[in-house]
Amino acid sequence: MKKHKNGWPTREKAFAAFATGPLLDFWQQREEGEFIGAENVTIRYVRFTSAQHDKVILLCPGRIESYVKYPELAYDLYHCGYDVVIIDHRGQGRSGRLLQDSHRGHVETFDHYVEDLERLYQLEIADRHYRHRYALAHSMGGAILALMLVRQPEAFNAVALASPMFGIFLPMPLWMAHHILEWAEKRPALRDGYALGTGRWQARPFGINVLTHSRERYRRNLRFYADQPGLRVGGPTYHWVREGVQAGASIISQAKNISTPLLLLQAGEDKVVDNRAQDLFCQAMTAAGQPCEGGKPLVIAGARHEILFEKDSMRAEALDAIVTFFSRHP
Repeated sequence: MKKHKNGWPTREKAFAAFATGPLLDFWQQREEGEFIGAENVTIRYVRFTSAQHDKVILLCPGRIESYVKYPELAYDLYHCGYDVVIIDHRGQGRSGRLLQDSHRGHVETFDHYVEDLERLYQLEIADRHYRHRYALAHSMGGAILALMLVRQPEAFNAVALASPMFGIFLPMPLWMAHHILEWAEKRPALRDGYALGTGRWQARPFGINVLTHSRERYRRNLRFYADQPGLRVGGPTYHWVREGVQAGASIISQAKNISTPLLLLQAGEDKVVDNRAQDLFCQAMTAAGQPCEGGKPLVIAGARHEILFEKDSMRAEALDAIVTFFSRHP
């Protein structure tokens, strides 16, 4: 594992050779599966396994993402000795879409995301040979995983949340957003339409992105969507935003009920989720006598929202913290 980790801080120097060589070979070894999730929606997932591994990480991506975006992270975790299982949430990736316009990011209730994740856990992790079980989630995936932890505190030995979506970075005061969302909720034509200022998926130049400082990883991720139009998801619906806001508030109010050892990674320059909500979450866990690792978020200084896709130095800092944390909770 140590030898593999030594390559993390310098990978971008020869990223194309890595992506078309070792990473492509690894991706071709994947096993893809599917199951029927809540409300009869088809949920797709992928796994990377070895008979030599006795530990597993369940990966929970963010909004609009697909497991197609995650081979590099899976590669790194696999070579640290973990099996890796990655879900495509309903309404995105290769899982079933919920609206006729497949670009609209939508969900009827966040509970459906949680039920899907629990189902995948039962299928691929609960009854298998693993001695150690972990989970790693990004952004919206962090909110979904946190809600699962409230329901199933014994599911994992430890979890890590990267830039979890406990509060959304809104372009207006929260009270105004609540007013608009409740108004739209009562009007079906608006409820399932794109939220204000959003629309169908479109490629954005690297120079104006708010997700990562890594030009190599940003361009690679854009290519997935360009080459596979079926993966594209655009802006969220008004109803999704309402569900997301309510989920964040619910998570903070229930943080006292989460007892699973938890590491929270915070992006120092996040402009997608509200870091103040992450601070409140850790404060609530501490007040309940079961603080997250270090008693507060571990800030990755200078990082944008996608910590796990950041430039090498930031990404390596985050990955090292995650695998070190997991190793202390066998």
